[in-house]
Amino acid sequence: MLAEASGAFAFTALRGNLQTNQLTLTAADVQGRKARVANAGAESSSLPGSVFAWAACGVLGAAAAHRFNRRERSRASASPVACRANPVATCETSMGTFKVELYMDQMPLTASNWIDLAKTGFYDGIHFHRVIPGFMCQFGCPNAKDPRSPRAGTGGPPDGSFEVLDGSGREARRSNGGNIEDEFTAKLGNEPGTLSMANTGRPNSGGSQFFINVNNNSFLNWFDRSSPSAHPVFGKVVEGYDLIEQISQVRTTNDCPNDPVQMIKITVEGA
Repeated sequence: MLAEASGAFAFTALRGNLQTNQLTLTAADVQGRKARVANAGAESSSLPGSVFAWAACGVLGAAAAHRFNRRERSRASASPVACRANPVATCETSMGTFKVELYMDQMPLTASNWIDLAKTGFYDGIHFHRVIPGFMCQFGCPNAKDPRSPRAGTGGPPDGSFEVLDGSGREARRSNGGNIEDEFTAKLGNEPGTLSMANTGRPNSGGSQFFINVNNNSFLNWFDRSSPSAHPVFGKVVEGYDLIEQISQVRTTNDCPNDPVQMIKITVEGA
């Protein structure tokens, strides 16, 4: 699990680097990631029979589905429903720019927390403090404004309140070290390009730190019972994903980039 002790964040038992006071990925998580990579070829060589059964069902139902969709489209045109687009943030880094969509429609609390931090400038000037190729890029610790700080990965935002931007008008709080409530609602997978909350492994322990997946890390899903990890996804890179992969592959020492990668500025639109 991406875990923390005493308000600190980092990866433990990873490449022999034991750090009990930082947001961590446990040894089991890391071994699980390696096992999945090793077995990828074998898994892709054999498809279960159920795949073909579902394909057949899809073919048989195509005509009926087409007729149904035509009826639904005509109904929709007769009674339009207003839809609000999710906010999009432009993230300018020292290596380039990427854009992310925040899932306000499915993860309003977590997305609003991130947007509030971004719009108040909390993330500006912070460096990516841990990157692992084929796995993820981690960001959001205020101590990482100094890219060489030994405390990078151990911090979070101050306690306080913010508005949940889903139109409900409700207010949410950060407490006990800047942490928010876990939002285990939408079953969104930790897939390539997704933004996911870092936490300590304990309930309600996520704050400002998050990571961007560069692989299908399904064992980190809160609804995947193959490991104790529970990291809710709240957004996805919609432009510049190649930059995220480049960041994940930079030269590192103990997973920290040798040449610091800084978040210069985040601009949010639609919130």
